[in-house]
Amino acid sequence: MARKPQPESLHEGKFIRLLRQGRWEFADRVNASGIIMIVPVTNDNKLIIIEQFRPPVGKRVIELPAGLAGDIEGSEDEALTVAARRELEEETGYTARYMKRVAEGPPSAGMVTELITISVASGVVQSGNVGGDGEKTITVHDVPLSRVRSWLDRKEREGCLIDLKLWSGLYFAQQHAARKQGRFR
Repeated sequence: MARKPQPESLHEGKFIRLLRQGRWEFADRVNASGIIMIVPVTNDNKLIIIEQFRPPVGKRVIELPAGLAGDIEGSEDEALTVAARRELEEETGYTARYMKRVAEGPPSAGMVTELITISVASGVVQSGNVGGDGEKTITVHDVPLSRVRSWLDRKEREGCLIDLKLWSGLYFAQQHAARKQGRFR
């Protein structure tokens, strides 16, 4: 049986390694055990959304809280659920009573090796300071699920970019709200 050729390493930084396999170039996530995205829904059906400047695109981006698992020295084996709870609180100042994994997949299969695990956080309440961890400035928004679409349209007109993963999160948030009301099983 022929062995699959190993990619050539072109460059490695703290969290990303650039690889080439044949003519294909792609990024590989290093020094993290996983990537998580949280879909935080409050008891009154508001979606917690964050806004922050993202240097790669040079604009403010509207997104859901997300981050790396296992990226903190001494916590390399951090469970995804633990990382999700940590990132939610770090980025938004909110905590969740419940966290449920709902999906996993690649954000850009032609560009990166990482997989993102999406979890719906419910019983979400504000518990502390909002706005990031000192390295980044984050604006936190609580938007009624029924108004998320129009709110995003307005933010786009203001010049913000909308992270496409947010649309997946909105789907799961709406499913969660429908289940709570007994309309969906």
